[in-house]
Amino acid sequence: MKKSISFLVFFIIASTLLAQEIPFYKSYTWEASPNFSVNAADSTSIVGVKDKIITEFIFENKDLFEYYLEHKAVWLNSDERIEDYNKVYLPYDNSSELIVSKARVIKSNGEISELDDSKILTAKDDETQRVYKFFAFEGIEKGSIVEYYYVVKRAPEYSGKRLTFQSYYDKQDVGFDLYSPSNLVFKFKSFNGLPEVVRDTLSENKLHWTMRAAQLPGLERESQSAYNASTGFVIFKLDENLANNTKDITSYSKVSQNIYNYYYGEIDKKAQRKLNKFIDGAGVKAGMDTDEMLRKLESHIKTNVYLRHGGNAGNDLESVLNEKVATSKGMMMLFISAFNTLDIKHELILTSDRQELKFDPEFEANTFLNDYLFYFPKTDKYMAPTEFDSRYGFPPSYLTDTYGLHIKEVALGDFKSATGRIEYINPVEAAETVDKMIVDVSFDAEDLTKNAIQLNLSMTGYYAMYLQPFMNVIPQDNKTEILEGFAKRLDESATIKSKEIKNADPALFGTKPLHFILDFESEAFVEKAGNRYLFKVGELIGRQVQMYQDNERKLPLEDEFTRTYYRTLNIKIPEGYRVANADDINIDHSFSLDGEEVLMFKSFYEMNGDTLKITADEFYKINKISKEFYEDYRKVINSAADFNKVTLILEPN
Repeated sequence: MKKSISFLVFFIIASTLLAQEIPFYKSYTWEASPNFSVNAADSTSIVGVKDKIITEFIFENKDLFEYYLEHKAVWLNSDERIEDYNKVYLPYDNSSELIVSKARVIKSNGEISELDDSKILTAKDDETQRVYKFFAFEGIEKGSIVEYYYVVKRAPEYSGKRLTFQSYYDKQDVGFDLYSPSNLVFKFKSFNGLPEVVRDTLSENKLHWTMRAAQLPGLERESQSAYNASTGFVIFKLDENLANNTKDITSYSKVSQNIYNYYYGEIDKKAQRKLNKFIDGAGVKAGMDTDEMLRKLESHIKTNVYLRHGGNAGNDLESVLNEKVATSKGMMMLFISAFNTLDIKHELILTSDRQELKFDPEFEANTFLNDYLFYFPKTDKYMAPTEFDSRYGFPPSYLTDTYGLHIKEVALGDFKSATGRIEYINPVEAAETVDKMIVDVSFDAEDLTKNAIQLNLSMTGYYAMYLQPFMNVIPQDNKTEILEGFAKRLDESATIKSKEIKNADPALFGTKPLHFILDFESEAFVEKAGNRYLFKVGELIGRQVQMYQDNERKLPLEDEFTRTYYRTLNIKIPEGYRVANADDINIDHSFSLDGEEVLMFKSFYEMNGDTLKITADEFYKINKISKEFYEDYRKVINSAADFNKVTLILEPN
């Protein structure tokens, strides 16, 4: 998003006769005789003993540049961590200039080995042709400290920049400094417990802001957590130019208007004729409801237009329609032009992946504007135009359950413009993503260790989205593998007797469930024990996740999407036998929030003649669970694993 909308951020820097400042790095160096103190337990493998970032914005011949310095010193105490630091890559590319690069190894006995220029290597990625530089360290021993710093000169990033300081290991002496000319005022926000950035009021010729943390504890990764979004980081942005009294330089109102101007301009008659023909090819007709119209249009575009990454070809509407190749900009142009032609009311949304960066509704910075969605007020649904494995109504789930910038067209007479507002992007409800399983089981009359099983499996929503829209292009061999795989996951040695797929038409996604039916024979579920039989009924729902947590949970839990499971097991009990321990089936765990049951697993049974009917329902109606309720979540999700272990005892009457 940064590159694609950099043209949107515009402000005029007054070319006043500012005194030529000396960049900070000119006087920056490391200590000739460092005296790092490592506070670590014997079992610790890595500690950051210095972690400093300094960035300066400075005018040179009336042009603004950024000088970026990163200075790190890391104590390494294991072979694995030493291996991690054999190479340290530098953020260098063809559009930047590496001004300073220094590195050294400080052994535990105090011996210092500084890298010479021959150890600062240049390489090229064969695939992308990108040139990069890296430090090549040698002679690192356990207990050594690797120290390096570099300075890069580059075009300024000022519309919203994220700097992450917290990692999985403890750090000491953490710092951040930003310098700017006296007319350029920046704003800052610290996240996830990182100290706030404060103004240095004693700085005279430059503006100076700073952040310091003597100790920054490491943050370990935990399962089902938004780890990257949970680390301590700073976001900064340019806010004012005092020289010409320009305020709110980085603002969503300007972004909204600039995006609107770019995507919502007039279409010339030639391109409109081609667009009309393309829409006709989608099968969109007058009188269709909005849902059907959008499904057909999206499927047609994502089936017939190839999305390319990079380059300029495919940026404009006419070339996209001619070549059927589009960049992300061209794809956006095609969708928006089609919506306007069909008079489909919509709003454009910019947001960010909540796993990586949670959209902050209070701090306007382009850092948060990474991914596009469309919102349709009439249907209250979303669409992801440049995500080809997503479909209308089911946008990438990590782009939901978060905030986003909604850009909406407004009209006053013939004058049209845009407004931007921040709103919450609601997740798709659990009832829309359903995994439904009906299993009918009978026993071989001659050998009760053999079962005849019919598996009816249907899926909707996110569970169907990765298959149903593409069933027409999946080779038959792969379809067979997918279909038989549902039985093989229950019993690798299952003998498949028949198989069938229903509702495989991609056009049915969102309207009818994708349905798989398999008949197979198995000897995996029953064992003979004297005159009794042990029937592993719980394994019929497939292997379930069991969550373990030895240490206290530190991070909130975050799921991908809300979801529902319905499972019905119809077991025909063999003649002359009964179930001795049917009550083992009964499991009931749930969690309520604000009076609503939001997490649940419940299994129960009833006897209908000789048929034991088992119901096991499960749902997760929220994605985010605070760490204080983690045990409640774990209890519910482990209930399915507990059901997995249920073994029924069949004994003679």
